[in-house]
Order: sequence, then C-alpha cells, then structure tokens
Amino acid sequence: MPPGGGGCRHGSTAQDHPPATVLRDEEDPLLVLARLASQEKKQKQHEYEYEQEQEQPAVSIPEGPLAEILARVPYRSLCRFKCVSKPWLALCSSRDICKRSPQTLSGFFYYDSDALLSFRNFNGRGPPLVDPSLPFLRERYKLIFVKGFCGGLLLCTCWESCSMGGESHYVVCNPATQEWTVLPPIVFPAEEVSHRLHPIPYLGFDAAIPTCFAVFAPLRKGQSDSGIVAIYSSQTGQWTYVQSKWSARTHIDHVRKRHVLLDGTMHLTTRQKSIVTVDMEGKVWREIKMPDCLPSNVDIVSIGKSQGRLYAWQIDNRHDRQLYIWVLEDYGTGKWILKHNVNVLELFRRPGSISVFSVYPDCNVGVLNDREKIGKPCRNGYDSYDMFAVHPDCNVVFLTDKKKMTVSYNLDNHKVEVICTESIHGLPYIPCFAELPVNWSLRLGAASSTQNGTPPL
Repeated sequence: MPPGGGGCRHGSTAQDHPPATVLRDEEDPLLVLARLASQEKKQKQHEYEYEQEQEQPAVSIPEGPLAEILARVPYRSLCRFKCVSKPWLALCSSRDICKRSPQTLSGFFYYDSDALLSFRNFNGRGPPLVDPSLPFLRERYKLIFVKGFCGGLLLCTCWESCSMGGESHYVVCNPATQEWTVLPPIVFPAEEVSHRLHPIPYLGFDAAIPTCFAVFAPLRKGQSDSGIVAIYSSQTGQWTYVQSKWSARTHIDHVRKRHVLLDGTMHLTTRQKSIVTVDMEGKVWREIKMPDCLPSNVDIVSIGKSQGRLYAWQIDNRHDRQLYIWVLEDYGTGKWILKHNVNVLELFRRPGSISVFSVYPDCNVGVLNDREKIGKPCRNGYDSYDMFAVHPDCNVVFLTDKKKMTVSYNLDNHKVEVICTESIHGLPYIPCFAELPVNWSLRLGAASSTQNGTPPL
C-alpha cells in the first residue's frame, strides 16, 4: 500500500478498484437533451424580451422629476446616459432637455499631426463627444477647414470640390445641433477692388444671448491692415463695411488670431502688445494696453475669457519658463492685476517621470501635485511651452510642451492632469443647444455665389 493510502473494505486499494459512484443526471442522454432544450428555451425567451425592450417606442419627455433632474445634468453626463438603452437615448437627446442643461467646457477641436481635424474630450477619456468630421456638412462639401470657434459655433471655410482652387464659402455651423448656414460673399468697395484685399474672419457668438452672431473680417492689404473691417450680422444677413477707428500704427496679430468676445465686444490681440476692441455694430472702437510688466518682449501674449473677465498670459520661454497670468481688474481704466505666477518646468517632467504620477485605474489620466518634488524638471534649453486656453468657469488652464504632452493645471489646488500624450493647440468647445435666430433656418444650407466678390480664404 502506498504511503498514506487507506485500506478498502476487502483489502484492495483505491487504485485497484475505484469505488462505485452514483450515476449523475447529466450522464443520462435523455436528461442531457431535456436540460439542453430547457436552456435553449430560456435563452430564446431572454433574447425575445431583450428585443422587445429595445424596440419599444421612444418615450415622451416626462413632465415630472426625471426631466427636471436631467435638465440640470452637464452635457458630458447626458452623453453617457444615452448608452443605457434606446428610451434613455431618446430622452437624453431631447432638444428641450439639452438646451436647459448647464453647459461648460467639453473638449477641444484641433488639427493633429496628419492635419486632420480632431476632437479631444476635456478629461482626456472616452470617445469624442463631437464627431470632428462634421458629417452634416459632408453631404455638400468635400473640403472643410475650421477657421475659428466662439460660444459653441464653428466658422469654417468649405469647398464643394477636393481642391482649394475652386469656389469656397464661409459656413457657420453648430456641431451640437448640426445646424449650419452659408454666409454671403464679401464684396469689396469698388475703390478697393484693385488693391487685392484679403479678409481675415473672426467669429463672435455668445450662447447666453443667442439671438444673433457676428463675423468680423478686417481686410488686409499685403502684410498690413487696410483700415477697413467687414462685419456680418446674422440679424440682417448682410455684410457692412466700416472704417477702423484704431491707430494706423496698430496691426492685428492675424498669424495667431487670438480673439475673445466679451460682453458683445470683439477683442483682438495686436503685434504692438495691445488689444483692440470693436462692438458688434462697428460703432465703439478702443485699444487696451497689455500689462506694463511683461517679462518678455518676444514671447506670445495670449488672451481668454473666464468667469466673465478678460485674462491675458505669457510664458517666458527665453529664460525661466515662468507662466504669468493677469486679469483685467478695471475694464474702464485698463488696469491689469497679476493673479498667478507658475513655474512651467514643475508641470512637465522628463518622459520617464510620468510613471510616478498617481494614475486612475480606469483611464489614461495621471494626477500630480506640483508641490511634490517628484522627478527632475526638464530644463532643455530648446524646450518651449504654450498655454492655449483657460477654463471658462473655473481657475483651470491648459498647456502643452509642443511635443508629446498636453495637461490641465488647477490654479487653486495645484494639480496637474494629463489630457493626452500629444501636443494640441485646441479651440475650446462648449456645446450650445439654445434656440438660434429665426432667419438661421431660412438660410440653412443655402448656397451663395462669390460673384463680384472674392472667395474667402
């Protein structure tokens, strides 16, 4: 008998004669067939009930608490709720609920390394909340180039052919509602036709006052401004041409195209370290000087809008990579106050140091408290950084190392969140479901000719 082996009743071991076992049910062929038939019936019943649930007609919007709750949920959460079922998809897609839902920054439109329009969610996770291919425009236009964004609307230059050499249109569209309209062509004054003026358009729209939008297009003559500004109003559906009241020595920075619509007034940065403004009717003109204490005369000064105030910022890439953020404290006198000063080198680390971030287990997002001295800051003399946006509702800014990382930085709790591992210079996108002007739908998708004008560039 092997060690540990127990003796059997008749002196035999378990290895010699296995004990008799009771026949199990599944070893009986008839019982096996019966069990399989029962399982198949249950599976078919389950599939039938699931199909019935999915084929239920879209539910009507309830008047009770559910609709009121959903109307207070941010758009990003509504998008997640759409995945619950078809009834929830219909409910969360309701225009009435969406337009009452509080809207905030949802992500960024940007052009990737392959020059394709892309969209990155604000938190860096999940599929894009907006289809960056703008499929509702593709039925007519083969080539689409986004020129700017403001308040939930996009300004695009579109071609019906695959070549930029053909006729093009200015198109203003709303990705959230898939509404769009074609602007009439810019027709230059007769005395200016021979000067080959070149329009540079800027979109102005405030979702809080969605009764109209405007497009401001300073006309360039060669490398300088001509002094003429074309202003389109959605209320009239026409362009008006006004003479600029800005100084003749002031030239708008059309290369970087930094602009903000604040309180119905367009703000544009200049090459002279100032901000020029004009109201939507072209009647009030002004120039605001940038802060006097700019650390660099070479680096870019950008502007943005947050919490109803005008912000300006600059990164000193020539010296210590310090980020300076000012707020226009007194709009009347043009007084700026330095609100924040951040060492950008502490926000971006060497590639290997990203592994010491605290990473959420369910996504590719890392969080780092910049007060913790983790890793060595990158101090390569050729490194350059850019802050490309400020959050419209809180003290959060967005930066990129122009190579392979884009982050958000909370100025209050000093936390960094990695949005993506690529460099983006995005246009902030806030969904807009508000009722647009009545005459928008009258010109929805209407074609416009560029005769006696010039195709937009």
